Amino acid sequence: MSQIESVQYPKVHQRPDGRVEVVVNYKGKRMRLQNGNTFGIQIKPNSFPESQRVNQGMILAAEIYAKLASGYNPLANKVVNKIHLQSDVDILERALQHKIKQGFSTHYETQLRYSFNSLIKNTRGGIVTKRSVELTLSHFDNSTSYNTMRRGLIVLFNTARELGWDKNPMEGIGNRRAKASLNKPLGNISALLEEIKVYNDNLYLCCLLTYGCLLRPHREVRELKWSDFSDDLSHIRLAGNRNKSGRNRIVPVPSYIKENLNRKNGHLNIFTGAEKAFHPDYFKGLWSRFKNCSRLLEAHQTLYSFRHTGAIDIYKRTGSIEKLKAAMGHSNIMVSLTYLRGLDVAELKEEDMPMISFIPA
Repeated sequence: MSQIESVQYPKVHQRPDGRVEVVVNYKGKRMRLQNGNTFGIQIKPNSFPESQRVNQGMILAAEIYAKLASGYNPLANKVVNKIHLQSDVDILERALQHKIKQGFSTHYETQLRYSFNSLIKNTRGGIVTKRSVELTLSHFDNSTSYNTMRRGLIVLFNTARELGWDKNPMEGIGNRRAKASLNKPLGNISALLEEIKVYNDNLYLCCLLTYGCLLRPHREVRELKWSDFSDDLSHIRLAGNRNKSGRNRIVPVPSYIKENLNRKNGHLNIFTGAEKAFHPDYFKGLWSRFKNCSRLLEAHQTLYSFRHTGAIDIYKRTGSIEKLKAAMGHSNIMVSLTYLRGLDVAELKEEDMPMISFIPA
């Protein structure tokens, strides 16, 4: 078999956040690259406008393929050749910095740093073992926190192996199954919205859009621009890189929301009146402060409860899982079915329960 026949052509992938990655499989190792540094290629697709990134990614993929076909070994660089001389901690710190340079969100970067620092506290002599991982994870009783920490460690370990590390201290350590919990729906929507309107106009509009358009508050709503609305404000259009499902999404805007919209220049954010949106935690902070003074909110009701309550309303009125899927922007029906199981929707009616023809006196 020739050198070219043994080389897989790299794949170009655009993430939901708009960034482009080139996925390279080489000698059993999978590398997700956002630039050509590993191959000595000066191409950085994500430094280009979003509309040009895929094309630049394809150019990078072609350059990488040409190098691989000529016999270039991306693992035989100075980092890999000397990696056996470094401690596990040093290698993982290098992996952390390598990952951060790829330009992820602040929240994701913070999580990776936290995972790294937590692991180091449970590492002795610079050597990371399975026991180090188990001790790190043992601090988390909550399944969600446990799984989040585990994912962060996996990212660091995978990146380190891309750099030539030959360990897998995560082997045999699986996810912890989280117990299903109900997202508590909201009761008197109108009264609660009135209370929120008095508290803060931005939070009020956010809650309206979360409930009435079933948008996710912390990104889809927060980042809305006037150009996302149709000319008559009757629809919102979001590209795949602007929502969680990664698919283009068009949702109707109810009249009670249109009454609260005052169109401005298309490139402006609907909340800030500027080109930039608020900080990612803006609505989270607003909601926390509102929750402390609200007379109507109950325990376990969150900003997402508006979306959950809107979903319940659609399902109860239409009985259609297809319409619910479309309204929620889910990628497939299975997601919607799983979602419904976590909502406080009674699937059985009284007439569905066991019957008896008479009651003994």
